[in-house]
Amino acid sequence: MGMTEPQFRRPTVRAQQLRRDMTEIERVLWQQMRGRRLNGLKFSRQMPVGPYICDFLCRTIGLVVEIDGGQHGEAAAYDEARTRFIENEGYRVLRFWNNEVLENMEGVLTRIVETARTMPTPQPPPASGRGSEKASLPLAGWEEKTA
Repeated sequence: MGMTEPQFRRPTVRAQQLRRDMTEIERVLWQQMRGRRLNGLKFSRQMPVGPYICDFLCRTIGLVVEIDGGQHGEAAAYDEARTRFIENEGYRVLRFWNNEVLENMEGVLTRIVETARTMPTPQPPPASGRGSEKASLPLAGWEEKTA
């Protein structure tokens, strides 16, 4: 029996295009979040989750940050369905309006950090191998020294 095809294709090419063509508001917030600048959290921008593309995603804790412009007020039902899907995938979604980011950057960043603090600490992956005491395979080029 072969694997079944997924119901959708990951929108990777579209995500790459959106990374190149970020809105000015996304750029402003990204400057505060990139390179683990925000409380050591590693965010990626324009990341696919199922058929949707999230503005910012911290995979280690499962936090999605969305920036909504004026067009989102007209698409409330779509945004609700999108948020439900992303949350059903195990992520927590925070949404901010454009004007919140522009007028209250410190408050936006504080809310992201406070939300991150309330989220469960990620657990390391289970040990691999066949009952070996070694938790994982060594990195390429690394050799174990024995006495």
